[in-house]
Amino acid sequence: MAGRGYQGGGGGATATMAVVSTPSQELALTNCAYVSTADIRRFPNALALVGDVLRRQAKVSAGDSITVSSFAPPDGFKLALLTLELEYTKARSNRAEDLDAVLLAQQLRKRFMDQVMTTGQRVPFEFYGTNYIFTVNQALLEGQESSTPLDRGFLSSDTYIIFEAAPNSGIKVINQKEAASSKLFKHKEFNLEKLGIGGLSNEFTDIFRRAFASRVFPPHVVNKLGIKHVKGMLLYGPPGTGKTLMARQIGKLLNGKDPKIVNGPEVLSKFVGETEKNVRDLFLDAENEQKAQGDHSDLHVIIFDEIDAICKSRGSSRDGTGVHDSIVNQLLTKIDGVEALNNVLLIGMTNRKDLLDEALLRPGRLEVHIEINLPDENGRLQILQIHTSKMKESSFLSPDVNLQELAARTKNYSGAELEGVVKSAVSFALNRQISMDDLTKPLDEESIKVTMDDFVNGLHEITPAFGASTDDLERCRLRGIVDCGKAHKHIFQRAMLLVEQVKVSKGSPLVTCLLEGPAGSGKSALSATVGIDSDFAYVKIISAETMIGFSESSKCAQICKVFEDAYKSQLSIIILDDIERLLEYVAIGPRFSNLISQTLMVLLKRVPPKGKNLLVIGTTSEVGFLESVGMCDVFSVTYHVPKLKKEDAAKVLRHLNVFEEGDIESAAEALDDMPIKKLYMLVEMAAQGPSGGSAEAVYSGEEKIDLNHFFSILSDIIRY
Repeated sequence: MAGRGYQGGGGGATATMAVVSTPSQELALTNCAYVSTADIRRFPNALALVGDVLRRQAKVSAGDSITVSSFAPPDGFKLALLTLELEYTKARSNRAEDLDAVLLAQQLRKRFMDQVMTTGQRVPFEFYGTNYIFTVNQALLEGQESSTPLDRGFLSSDTYIIFEAAPNSGIKVINQKEAASSKLFKHKEFNLEKLGIGGLSNEFTDIFRRAFASRVFPPHVVNKLGIKHVKGMLLYGPPGTGKTLMARQIGKLLNGKDPKIVNGPEVLSKFVGETEKNVRDLFLDAENEQKAQGDHSDLHVIIFDEIDAICKSRGSSRDGTGVHDSIVNQLLTKIDGVEALNNVLLIGMTNRKDLLDEALLRPGRLEVHIEINLPDENGRLQILQIHTSKMKESSFLSPDVNLQELAARTKNYSGAELEGVVKSAVSFALNRQISMDDLTKPLDEESIKVTMDDFVNGLHEITPAFGASTDDLERCRLRGIVDCGKAHKHIFQRAMLLVEQVKVSKGSPLVTCLLEGPAGSGKSALSATVGIDSDFAYVKIISAETMIGFSESSKCAQICKVFEDAYKSQLSIIILDDIERLLEYVAIGPRFSNLISQTLMVLLKRVPPKGKNLLVIGTTSEVGFLESVGMCDVFSVTYHVPKLKKEDAAKVLRHLNVFEEGDIESAAEALDDMPIKKLYMLVEMAAQGPSGGSAEAVYSGEEKIDLNHFFSILSDIIRY
């Protein structure tokens, strides 16, 4: 039987044995207690030969009777990590000895392969004529996150062995990294789904290549290549996309020290110099270990969440204290200063990369920049599978739930928003089991089922921050869209062709279109319809009504943010409604905002990032003004949206069905050269009737608008 690891194990046959000393020194230098095969068969009065060290470990003496039982190891009983502390069997003074970790690991595997090692166990062994004892400080099974005092398992050829010298033993372990150069990570492979990470496999591959590939190889290989390890990386992107989750899981995957996780503002202090000291303290453990062990030091991971809160560009803060500048200076010194550390990996996370100091982002510091963007359809499917896996295992997920369909319907949803959809769906399912009339009524756990309808309701409740502004688009066409003539139909068809061009174009990622025409001619409704019918994931309207009271710089910042958000989506549409109002144009003077004008012209010419396609639709009633400031030239194509001719007005009136058939032609003739918006207003005014209160009957078809009353209303409208 193999030491303490096999005792009390698995409910097999038991036997009482007497303990005696081993007959030879060679048998004592093992992890085994020896019994004869005959004794095993007979069981009664058997003898167990146990060495001195193992007897002390088991707290038994020669001649004692012990009870032993057979042990059936469970599946997955192989050790992934084994930390051993070395010392001499007999203490030696004034002697220092270097032990090669490579040779030592080979010898231990040869002697103790497939034997059980247990945390706290002491095992004697011989190495090149000298007797040693190792103490198992940590034994971690494959796939296990942390160790407990009872952890044990088989030593295998894949076990990562870490050697440590006992204090004041005189032993120094060399070539530790070579002995386990490919064992930087706790697991043989990365199962991102088990880690709770979905849709980020490409980003994780980039992180491994840039930040960890060099650390897998022994130090002498890296020295021969003449390179230094990456010391910092920056994860940036929209909120809720998994930056913090990925950073935490990277820390858990590593075999080094537990990561230090710091929320940006936590290091700030009201006392002078205390903030800088807090930053220095984060690196203190790494400094001490590097001084003691040099290249053999473990990797120390420091994670800064919301790093933009403390590492803003120097000189940008106007607080008068300069504390943010000092933090940046202190970090730069620690990462890449004169006494730079080689055993540190700093991971920063931010939603606002543009706020960070440029010196922090250069190579040698936070040099690896990984954008954690919104997941694609396959990524969304992985995220939904992760968040629904437990309810599926528990049979709470209804068979009608189609995760593939949900992934297709959740364009521009972030990981956090998808989790919110799942939570919302579960809340609908749980609410069905609760009676508001009797909250004390026993709940039927078995009848809980999360259905597809629950998920659909969740989609309506949780909307993506980077999605289409459906409500804003619908407000631009409150009366819907109707057939109002060949000219409007032609422009709509052309605009939809531009949408198709944006979808498939390889050489034109940016397409811009200007709709110009008289006020009320339907430009905003037309552009909103294009946005809705495009089925693009990101459609936003930029209009002056959402920026009332903003300063010029605030308007520019808001416009830039909409464009930056659009670049995060593969297909996007931005509608610039009433451009002259955005530019604060006034005919008297004339006066307009040159700052906003220049901002728009730059953005309308800037090519989106690779893989991102954008359609910009602008509307204006002052095309002459836009021509005078050069704005028209930045649009790829310009379409004129005309007023309605009498035949077009007749189509609209027939669609509304509020006039007698014989009155439609007369009414349409009076509406010749009328903007469609004003036509709708006139019809609504006339529908009230001479005395009011007739609108409901008119729109329900019970009554019709009196033609004479309509002409009377028409005469009240001042037309230019």
